Amino acid sequence: MALFIYNTLTRQKEKFKPIHEGLVGMYVCGPTVYSDSHIGHGKSYVSFDVIVRYLRYLGNKVLYIQNITDVGHLLDDGEDRMLKQSKIEKVHPMQIAEKITRSYFEDMDKLGIVRPDISPRASGHIIEQIEMVKQLLAKGFAYEVNGSVYYDVQKFNKYGKLSGRVLDEAVEGTRVESRSEKRNPADFALWKKAESGHIMHWPSPWGEGFPGWHIECSAMSMKYLGETFDIHGGGMDNQFPHHECEIAQSEAVTGKPFVKYWIHNNLVTVDGKKMSKSFGNFVTLKDAFIKYDPLVVRFFILQSHYRSTLDFSDEALQGARTGYEKLLTTIRNLREELQKAESEKRNEGISFDLSLYKKRFMEAMNDDFNAPLAMGVIFELSRETNQALNSEQKLSIDFLRQIDMCFSELGGRILGIIPEQISTKKDGENIESQLIDIHIKVRQQAKQEKVWWAADLIRKELEALGIRLEDKKDGTIWHRAK
Repeated sequence: MALFIYNTLTRQKEKFKPIHEGLVGMYVCGPTVYSDSHIGHGKSYVSFDVIVRYLRYLGNKVLYIQNITDVGHLLDDGEDRMLKQSKIEKVHPMQIAEKITRSYFEDMDKLGIVRPDISPRASGHIIEQIEMVKQLLAKGFAYEVNGSVYYDVQKFNKYGKLSGRVLDEAVEGTRVESRSEKRNPADFALWKKAESGHIMHWPSPWGEGFPGWHIECSAMSMKYLGETFDIHGGGMDNQFPHHECEIAQSEAVTGKPFVKYWIHNNLVTVDGKKMSKSFGNFVTLKDAFIKYDPLVVRFFILQSHYRSTLDFSDEALQGARTGYEKLLTTIRNLREELQKAESEKRNEGISFDLSLYKKRFMEAMNDDFNAPLAMGVIFELSRETNQALNSEQKLSIDFLRQIDMCFSELGGRILGIIPEQISTKKDGENIESQLIDIHIKVRQQAKQEKVWWAADLIRKELEALGIRLEDKKDGTIWHRAK
C-alpha cells in the first residue's frame, strides 16, 4: 500500500516518494515563544507528530526540524512580538524566550509528542540569514532602503503559486509597516533597521538591525535539510504570507524547487472563530491539563483530520474523555486477562482475524494520514476484543499478546494515545477537578432558581482559591488564575 499525501502546492493527493529513498527531510514551523501554548498549538504539533511517527513506522529515517522563533516575528504595526511582550513584562526578550521555550516543551512532552531532532533558534542563525539576504541583493531580488532590506516580489514571477494569490490580492494581506519605503506594498522585510531603543539587534552590512520573520525558516531549513527537501509543514494560517515568502526567497537564491510536499494543518475554532491569542478566545494547554489528562487532549485532537477544523468546547473534551476511558478500560481488561491466562498457562483458546484491523488502519493512514478513520478502526477492534473477553470461551496467552501488541503498535507507536503502562485509576478521578465541577453544577442550579447571592458566593469563593469561572453559551468552564 502506497502513502498518499495532500500537497498544498499542487492542490491534490500525491503518492509520497522521498527525494532519497528511505530518507525524509521534514521541517515544521515552530512556535513564537512569547506566551504559553494553547489548544491550537496542540492540534498543529500533535498532527505533525503523528505524521513523523507514521513515516518512521513505514521504515523511513526522518530528520525532523522544528524551529523556535525568538526574534523577527513582526506584528501588523511592525513591532516584534518578543519585544512587545518584553515591554509588557518589563524583562529582557531572551528571558521570555527561555521561559516560554521550556514551557512549550513541557506541554509537548505531556501530549506525548516526540521531540524534533533539531530545534534551531532564529537568534542562533543570524549569520545564515544575513548571508541569504546578501545573495538576494546580489541576484537583484531585494533592495536596501534606509538600513532595511526588502524582497521585491515583482522580480519573482511565481509568487503566489502556493496560496493561489496574485499580486493584487497579496497586497491586501501585507503588513502596513514602512510602506512608504517599499517599491510595492506586497514587498516584505528581509532585514529591518533597529530603531533607537530596540533591544534585539545585530550588526550587518546595512547597519544594526534584525531579521524579518520569513527569512529565518528559509535559512534554517536549508542549513539542515539542503536546498530542496521533502516536507514542509505548518498551520494553514502560515500558507500566506509566511510560506509563500519562504518559497520566493529560497528559490530565488538557489534556482531550485524549495520543497516537494507542503502540508498544512487546519485551525482550532471556538464558536466558529479561530482560536487565537489576538482574539482572546484561547485556552492554554496548561489550563486544559488541569481538568483533563494530556492524553485525553491528544485523543480529542486526533478525532479531527489534520486538514479539518477542530471546534473546541468543554463539552467536546468531556466527550473525548468518556470515549478515551472506554478504550483504556478495554486494554486494562485485556491485560488483566493476559495475566490470568499466563498464571493458568492457557495455551489454547479462540481467536479472530487481527490482520483485517491492521490492514484497514494502514489504509486509513496511507490516505493522507487519516487519524480519525484509523481511530475508528481501533474502536472496532476494541468492541470485538470486549466481545471475546466476555465470551464463555477463553483466549489463549499467545492471542491475548497479539491483541495487546496490535493496540500498542497502532494506538501507541503510531497515534501515541495508548501508553505502555495504564493506571488503574480512571481519568477524571482528580478530587479537585470533581469538587470544582460539583460547585459549578450547584451554581448553575442556583442561577436557574434565581438564588443570585448563592451563585455569586460560589464564584467569589472559587476566585479566592485561584479558580476563575467563565460562563459560555454551552456551559461554564474554569481556569486556574494566573
